[in-house]
Amino acid sequence: MKAIALLRSTRSAGVLVTVISVRGHAPREAGAKMVVAVDNVWSTVGGGNLEALAVERARAMIAEGTTAPETLTTALSDKAPYQHGVQCCGGEVTLLLEPLPVAPSMAIFGVGHVGLELARILARHDLELHLIDSRADQLTAERLAVLDDAVANVHVHNVPVLPELVLGELPSGTHAVIMTHDHAEDVALCDAAIRSDRLATIGLIGSSAKWTRFRRKLADDGHSAAAIGRITTPIGLPDLPGKEPAVIAVSVAAWLLQQLTTTAEGPSAASADRHPGSARTAVRRPTPAKREAQA
Repeated sequence: MKAIALLRSTRSAGVLVTVISVRGHAPREAGAKMVVAVDNVWSTVGGGNLEALAVERARAMIAEGTTAPETLTTALSDKAPYQHGVQCCGGEVTLLLEPLPVAPSMAIFGVGHVGLELARILARHDLELHLIDSRADQLTAERLAVLDDAVANVHVHNVPVLPELVLGELPSGTHAVIMTHDHAEDVALCDAAIRSDRLATIGLIGSSAKWTRFRRKLADDGHSAAAIGRITTPIGLPDLPGKEPAVIAVSVAAWLLQQLTTTAEGPSAASADRHPGSARTAVRRPTPAKREAQA
């Protein structure tokens, strides 16, 4: 458990290996566990060829970005073919290899009515959730008490001045959503976000009129069309109507979860923090008519 906690805290991928069945004699009993990372191994499932095969396959799973568990069965007989030395205990061992992927990271800039509803939904998922707001009253313990039962690891950033500085603290591959109370703050965040290579996606809430002004301002500030095109606006499901905060939050959460699926099909999570240049470029979609006036 300490090894798994270490992997989570350092945002490193790993594999949990468990002996799930033993037939005959074997060096460890069912239930024995070890954790494998790219550059380390904790505990043991029996050593020898059995363990070497498990470590080899676990590291291949990490490199491949495998998310589905696998089983591996090995005979401990001097007549069985071996790659890493002979084990002649006489039994047979089946191992379960369970991937421990890097948790996705999401950041909500602006924890107002929509932001808090979005946080409530995302907090129920296994991810790192960063909440950023320049207004201290939006991040009080009382207001965020609705997240006390969160599955997510929630990080609260109270930044009264220049919230865009938080972008440099976020893990590489973070999915950022910009929905503050202030359009000037939003455009400053957009400017900083497209200068950063740490973000997988950049989402902006707002109307087409807002985006027209923002796009002009970003272009006047020297950003290329390709850089500006990294921003997706509006965010959410285009066919889901409604302007209530909870409805918008459901729509945006669904969109974000779709981005996780898209990102998972690219480079493995194990390399996300090492290769920030692999961030996915988002594509803007037509503005849903029924959300035209939002923000």
